[in-house]
Amino acid sequence: MAMLMRTDPFRELDRISQQFFGQNGTSARPAAMPMDAFRSGDDYVVKFDLPGVSAESIDLDVERNVLTVRAERGPDHGDGDEVQVAERPRGTFSRQLFLGDTLDADKVQAGYEAGVLTLRIPVAEQAKPRKIAIAGGEGRKEINA
Repeated sequence: MAMLMRTDPFRELDRISQQFFGQNGTSARPAAMPMDAFRSGDDYVVKFDLPGVSAESIDLDVERNVLTVRAERGPDHGDGDEVQVAERPRGTFSRQLFLGDTLDADKVQAGYEAGVLTLRIPVAEQAKPRKIAIAGGEGRKEINA
């Protein structure tokens, strides 16, 4: 039995442009993954959308303040299955973040839930604001600039 589908020319154009511009990633040319990043207290939080990706296929590396996230999603169907529609991106996904010296790349924490990879990157201790005590007498000191 054939599946009936309504034609959407814009969806078809999106699909063709994704194929042409490499949105479905290969290991040689990985596709990007959507990301949000924000500061929450003393941590930077980065969230990546990776729906349908198993946690085992996600790889995180930090080398010289460059954090690399790589994930792979294969097809959900078997070799003998007759595919009617294949719009979901497959293949290799990759993203690199350059971590500044103000972040502690040695203490990155990662969690994966409901298709969202969440990274928590703490602000380095030396970059946190701190009070400096002033030692000295009770009299006023004049400073000439």
